[in-house]
Amino acid sequence: MKTISLSRTELAQIAMMLEVCASPKPGNVDRGHDYPDTWLEHFLASMIFCRTVLERAERGEGSVGELIRKATLLTGRHRGGNTHFGAFILLIPLVMGGTIEVAARIVRETTIDDAIFFYDAFAHTAVRVNESDELDINDPAVAQKLRDRGMTMYDVMAYSAENDMVAREWTCGFSLTRMAADLLKRDGRGRDAIPSVFLTLMAQEPDTFIAKKFGKIRSNEVQLLARQVTIGSRTLSEFDEYCIKEGINPGSLADILIAGLFVAMSEGWEWDQ
Repeated sequence: MKTISLSRTELAQIAMMLEVCASPKPGNVDRGHDYPDTWLEHFLASMIFCRTVLERAERGEGSVGELIRKATLLTGRHRGGNTHFGAFILLIPLVMGGTIEVAARIVRETTIDDAIFFYDAFAHTAVRVNESDELDINDPAVAQKLRDRGMTMYDVMAYSAENDMVAREWTCGFSLTRMAADLLKRDGRGRDAIPSVFLTLMAQEPDTFIAKKFGKIRSNEVQLLARQVTIGSRTLSEFDEYCIKEGINPGSLADILIAGLFVAMSEGWEWDQ
């Protein structure tokens, strides 16, 4: 079969599509189930809405923070709420740079203005934050606080990294993104590998979105349940049903999976083989 070259924008959109369509993914929206207020179609609509921003990122037009803000605003034009905010934090520098190595350099070069754009984007989402966070997104003085402290967007990610695994990707060289991409490439099953890779990620790391919603003890318990599935002492369907019933959705790992899908495809992995 003839190999077709795709742009980084197209690869990012396909990564977003593959993640939400992969099934089963315990607790998350997929082809098997929606949330009451957020459906698979909302995720697909967001994938379409963000194209112009991804194209700008690929051309090197605009800064990381400004592009994340614009993507967040564009994908907020449906009633499904936030779908890809965390994914954009990873995808924008990856699309700008093309590789993890270049993306890691780009994020280190972000500015104070990027941080302010990021906080403005954050304020347009319903993303959970720690109530004790000193840099409160709802604080009208937060932009001035960032300027007074000289905090770039990279500094903000470093400040958040302990409690946010998406932010941690910026400060640890996109290590889980790298892991997800390598797992996909080693598996050899194309799109059928995606649920398995997602489960492996769940067993590897406690999801910080779950921790913000239910606490760290609960997120560690969910990680343990995922490990039980990987060793065969619990079925995947039982785990999925448990997560849905309890309202547990590992959203941060889904964002990292999207980034991993992008990197894997950039390096030759084929989802439809």
